[in-house]
Amino acid sequence: MSTDYQQAREALGARLRELRLSAHERRLTGGELGEQCGWNKSKVSRLENGKQTPTPDDLRKWAQATGRPEAYGELLARLRGFESHIRSWRRQLASGHRPVQDTHLNAHTDASVFRGWESSMVFGILQTPDYARAIFTRYAELQRSPRDTEQAVLSRTKRQETLYDSSKRFHLLLWEAALHALICPPSVLAAQLDRLAGTVGLETVELGIVPLSAPLRIPPATAFWIYDDRQLIVENWHAELWIDDEASVDVHLRAWKTLCQSAVYGVDAQNLITAARRTLRS
Repeated sequence: MSTDYQQAREALGARLRELRLSAHERRLTGGELGEQCGWNKSKVSRLENGKQTPTPDDLRKWAQATGRPEAYGELLARLRGFESHIRSWRRQLASGHRPVQDTHLNAHTDASVFRGWESSMVFGILQTPDYARAIFTRYAELQRSPRDTEQAVLSRTKRQETLYDSSKRFHLLLWEAALHALICPPSVLAAQLDRLAGTVGLETVELGIVPLSAPLRIPPATAFWIYDDRQLIVENWHAELWIDDEASVDVHLRAWKTLCQSAVYGVDAQNLITAARRTLRS
């Protein structure tokens, strides 16, 4: 968890403690506030000490219990402020994958130039429905989230319409390892590779593949997207990070440009896809 995120969570906890200690009728103990909200005392302590991220409903109950319902708007704004940077999968996937895909669909609608790096699987915007179905199923198992696979696939497929929007440009880099990752049945991967080969040459897409044999100036680390060179999205196992500070965007732009130096394009990229497809047949 980032220092900035934790500091923001602790600051919110301090504000919650302040409200509890200055409640309208009288100062509330942690036990009394917890009883009013239907929680145990330990939850009150975790929230106040920045050990647990409150939900909007937690904040509403806290404001009401302390006799300060008008403070809910302020508390919610604080929560939204740091959640806009780090969005845990546990919280995002509470209702399944579809809402997350819809969020990305809206972001793709608003941006024009996309740069992406992916080292372990085919980009979502280039996935076939069967490949996407396999990905969502695996992640639902990992995160123990609700299964809304078909709705998520539909949303991801809808996002692919932007590939045919002449006002947009996709500059995508893929590590060759992703062409061989059997996260799905071989027949599904074969169809996915055929689909990937078909994107080479699209007017809106520049697809580069970094060969496994290519010399690398930096390690092929975490996947990321950059929208319009100003919004950065990074995924890891516990959360999705939406970052817009200039320094973070710049370092990822430099990483992307450095990886570009190891990539091949056009016919050479097609040859790598064809070779991976041939491996599946054998």
